[in-house]
Amino acid sequence: MIAFSGLLFDLDGTLLDTAPDFVTSINSLLDRYKRAHLDFDLIRNRVSDGSASLLELAFNVTPIDLNFDTLQNELLTLYLKHLGDKTKIFPHINQILTECDQRALPWGVVTNKPWMYTERLLKRLNLINRARCVICSDHVKKPKPHPESLQLGSMHLNIKIDECIYIGDHSRDILAAKNAKMRSIVAAWGYINKHEDISCWDADWIALTPKKLFDLLFKELEN
Repeated sequence: MIAFSGLLFDLDGTLLDTAPDFVTSINSLLDRYKRAHLDFDLIRNRVSDGSASLLELAFNVTPIDLNFDTLQNELLTLYLKHLGDKTKIFPHINQILTECDQRALPWGVVTNKPWMYTERLLKRLNLINRARCVICSDHVKKPKPHPESLQLGSMHLNIKIDECIYIGDHSRDILAAKNAKMRSIVAAWGYINKHEDISCWDADWIALTPKKLFDLLFKELEN
């Protein structure tokens, strides 16, 4: 069992399985340009890297290309249209949140996803009023891996940095926690490329599944 007073979660690939909506959106954009669809797993593994990475994968463009802004606006419009259609809470995550609620352990969300998308998703899944805080990229001057958002999250939970744990599925998440001097757990069920060696991220713990995360956090309390 880990001693902690509160939890902060990354959103995409950690708390929520948002990949299916991104798959729908990027393949709809490919349809518009009469291009072949991409494999689900290819898109899934890029979700945590944002829209620019998805466009690089699908159209081989980067932000310096002349048509990048047009493609990005089209993709984000499609994503907003399909937002929440297939997104779900990962299995057993709700069990963790409920356990936190029952034990009066505050939890929140810290994500690089903008507020306009995050709020709609959390409302649709009835999580917005349960979370003690929701910190997005547009709430801070510098997003992850800068520590600002995690420091702000800890402040909103009203607990000390060293009493909080951050859970995320990207090396950026773990680096942000280290920069904030906060303990971290890798969500190994998330959107991680199969070639990534997550042991090199130097997190405090690795949880292979949400069920394993529950056991890591609460198992001894259950005995």
